[in-house]
Amino acid sequence: MEFPVEIWLRGDNHATTATIAPVPREPRSWSDADVVAVLEEMLRALERAKDPQASPDRPVALRGFSWIVSPFETGGVVIALELTLGAVVAGPFDVPERELTASIDRVIRAQRGSTGTIH
Repeated sequence: MEFPVEIWLRGDNHATTATIAPVPREPRSWSDADVVAVLEEMLRALERAKDPQASPDRPVALRGFSWIVSPFETGGVVIALELTLGAVVAGPFDVPERELTASIDRVIRAQRGSTGTIH
């Protein structure tokens, strides 16, 4: 499934749009693994906007950013991620806000738990 992402780099006065296709399924059928793939590809799209030479397969950790699932004005929901580098918004997706929020929360907490102690 392809969907648009809007990317704003900190310090720029404009946004850019990219299209990503991290998973084949529709949002209502996403597993937690699909949600991980979506978040990782959103973060990679943000990095590519800053550095077009960035590796498309660079490992990504789901930490160090703020996120929200928010209703979209014409229906569905969007996922917004914000980092020091900038922000990326994907969607809209036809899936209940609470379901997508719960899934993102689960995958982020699971990845934090699997990284061990960081000093």
